[in-house]
Amino acid sequence: MDQPREIEVAEEQETVERVAAIDVAKATGMVCTRVPHESIPGRRVTKVWEVRATTRALTVLAEHLVAERIERVVLESTSDYWRPFVYMLEGAGLDVWLVNAKQVKNVPGRPKTDKLDSVWLAKLAERSMLSPSFVPKEQMRHVRDLARARFDLVEDRSRVRQRVEKLLEDSLVKISAVLTDLHGVSGRAMLEALIRGERDPMVLAELAKGRARARLSALAEASDGRFTSHHARLLRILLDQADDLTRRIETVTALLDEAISDLEARSREPMTAALDPETGEILPTPAAYASAIQRMSEIPGCGPETARAVIGEIGLDMAVFGTAQRLCSWAKTSPRTVQSGRKTRRARIGNGSPYLKAALGQIATGAAKTDTFLGERYRRLIKRMPKLKALAALERSILVIIFHLLSDPTATFTDLGSDFYDKRIDIKRRTNHLVHQLEALGHLVTLTPAA
Repeated sequence: MDQPREIEVAEEQETVERVAAIDVAKATGMVCTRVPHESIPGRRVTKVWEVRATTRALTVLAEHLVAERIERVVLESTSDYWRPFVYMLEGAGLDVWLVNAKQVKNVPGRPKTDKLDSVWLAKLAERSMLSPSFVPKEQMRHVRDLARARFDLVEDRSRVRQRVEKLLEDSLVKISAVLTDLHGVSGRAMLEALIRGERDPMVLAELAKGRARARLSALAEASDGRFTSHHARLLRILLDQADDLTRRIETVTALLDEAISDLEARSREPMTAALDPETGEILPTPAAYASAIQRMSEIPGCGPETARAVIGEIGLDMAVFGTAQRLCSWAKTSPRTVQSGRKTRRARIGNGSPYLKAALGQIATGAAKTDTFLGERYRRLIKRMPKLKALAALERSILVIIFHLLSDPTATFTDLGSDFYDKRIDIKRRTNHLVHQLEALGHLVTLTPAA
């Protein structure tokens, strides 16, 4: 039998005296409060009632909970129905915890009703058996909403541009195989000429600009297809749709910059990324945001737009997460360990924020192609695992880097170099290993030190 050994366990508050829990639905919410009995020691009073998810009803609920001196309100993150409850109760000054529904699953054998669910949630809350989810403050939520809107518009424009390429394939026009950017200056000029009725391949090729003119013969051959008036009408619709989305992206980008400039730095608890590295003074939040964007853009594969998408999801204050491991766990970039008896296996990483996952995926894909530490790490990983799994591991490494950059306002990204792993090799051990391999093949090895 193994000897008992002491382990580190996070100490939580044993009991919260006055708690409230809400089982959230679309139109209503089932509220449960548990408070100590006024005259009988050790006994708790449980009250359950239903409230409507309207502004007036939630205002009355907030006033009632404040009058009851409720210390903590806990509710499940059911779809988007939790938003009115969180926003109204937080506005009243209550401590609101949004928890993952997986933590409060129904106990087998117990009837499943909204009333019993709210009571069970309240019992878990008063014993501190739940952990709150990350909900950014209102101003940062505005930044996140605009960053997500911009991401969705860019994604929609990419789909439209892909339809343009499919239309050209249908018309046997292969200029996308010659031009790097079909929607660049040269490509757009050729597309507009096709819509106007120009069919001469040489005339279309002569519309190329810049470096594309070095491949006029290839462009002329690629332009010789069966482009008809039917294709021209569809192409006009798609190009107009792409142009409209571009204008909307520019509008949202301007609104995003405006929302960033409207951010206010907290006076008492400055964000971890909101300090001037030279003077140590608190920076205005817009300046801290710009500093974080600039330092994150130094990561291989990361640009300003991708950095904005990441910060829009996780914010600037890393004190919310505490450690890089907790941030990776929240973002679902770390597979959890599942152990039963002698078997230890890894579970799935789970589904985190799709916007954060997409941004990290873009950074990881770009970094994997570079001659840097991250690129070398990816190339070492794909030798023993699938490419998608290696990219997921690279995303976690990138998120750890981002955490430390945002945690320390004086930190800047420093690449460890593609030869980082080679420098860590134990030369003596590696030499002995290679000598043993050669001897196993029947060779007599004599080592002569180099000059």
